[in-house]
Order: sequence, then C-alpha cells, then structure tokens
Amino acid sequence: MAGLAVNVDHIATIRQARKGVYPDPVAAAVLAELAGADGIVVHLRKDRRHIHDRDVRILRKTVQTKLILEMASTSEMLGIALDIKPDLVTLVPEKRAELTTEGGLDLVIHKTSIAETVGTLQNSGIPVSIFIDPDPEQIKIAHQTDAKMVEIHTGVFCDATTPTKRKHAFSKIVDAVKLANKLRMGVNAGHGICYNTIKAFKGLIEIDEFSIGHSIVSRAALVGMERAVKEMISRVKEL
Repeated sequence: MAGLAVNVDHIATIRQARKGVYPDPVAAAVLAELAGADGIVVHLRKDRRHIHDRDVRILRKTVQTKLILEMASTSEMLGIALDIKPDLVTLVPEKRAELTTEGGLDLVIHKTSIAETVGTLQNSGIPVSIFIDPDPEQIKIAHQTDAKMVEIHTGVFCDATTPTKRKHAFSKIVDAVKLANKLRMGVNAGHGICYNTIKAFKGLIEIDEFSIGHSIVSRAALVGMERAVKEMISRVKEL
C-alpha cells in the first residue's frame, strides 16, 4: 500500500495571516503522525512566507516518522539541508510571485545544477527526490542525475475542468509513474490531490507515497487534524 506524507505548510500559512505564533505546524505534525501519517512535508521557501527555519529545526527533533524537506536548489537551502539533515529532500522549482508550486523542475534546462545538488546531498547521506512534470524526457533526465526518486506533479490532472482534459492528464501520470518504476526509481506523487481525486489512482501500485497538504489542512479546519488525516489514509488504503 502507498504511504501518505502530510504537508503542514498551510497550517503555517494560517499562522502567518496574523504574524502570530499559532496554529503551530509542529503541533499539526504531531497530530498527523498520531493519526497514522507516514511522513511530514514542509517547504522552506526563500521568502519564508509560511514555514520558517524555526519550524524545520523543531520538526527535525520531533518528527517520529520521516521529515521531508521541499526546497529550491540554491546554496542557502543546500546549507540548511546539510545542517538539518532531513530524511528526504525534494527539489522543487520556486517563483516568488506564485501562490503555490506551479509545476515541476525543468531538468532539460537545469540538469547540471540539479545533478550537482543531488550529488552533494546524497554524498552526505540525504536521499533526494525531484519534483517533475509527468513527462518521459524529464523522468529520464532525473534518472541520469542519480536521484533516488521522483515526485510526479499531479496538479494538471487534479485541476482539469473537463473529463477529456482529466483523462489526458491522468494518462501522462500513468506513463510517467511506470517509466520511473521501470528505471528503478522511487515514485511519489503530489500536488492538488484531494479526497475525491485520490480515487483515480486506484490500481496504480507503482506509487510509493502520496504527498498531500492543502486538502487535508482545509478539511482539518472543519473536523480536526487527526480525523482529516485518518480519512485520507482510508482513501489511500482503498487504492
């Protein structure tokens, strides 16, 4: 069965709405783990718009499952990762004006620099995943960087507005997942997945783990973090 890694970024987004100290993403992570999450995800952005350095450092000391650090491939973030030593780093693109990560890394353009970052991290004992669009060329280049795994960007499928667009987008995901698996890479999937769209992944057994945040946090605002996580886990178990 695929695992579930819970992204707690948007707990911090609520905190930052008033520049206060609550709700605390560290507390949310504890509740997510108690509910059965297989990992905790945070994205430490250059502008620190939600997750802060303090959050990552405390999470490193408190997370009992695994801590996944999403980050851009920059010298600043590389230094932080080497110091914090998360259980996994997921390299993601980052644009200052975006509301959330808009797509996967373009490895055709950034292969050399990404490969250097992957090498530095993995030589230090930190496995690396690369967040990429479901494109065969991107998968093959990711494999060439020696990254241990990829995370397939599922946003286009999840945001599709018509059955035709949804079907086309999902077929790309299926092809990408199977290719990555064939290349013996670990395969994660995430971005935009909710309690409804997760159902489409039934039978796609090559996916090792789903990374889900916004949907869970949104539901947690209504029913509580533990219940929201448990409900998503039950959806994943049905796959």
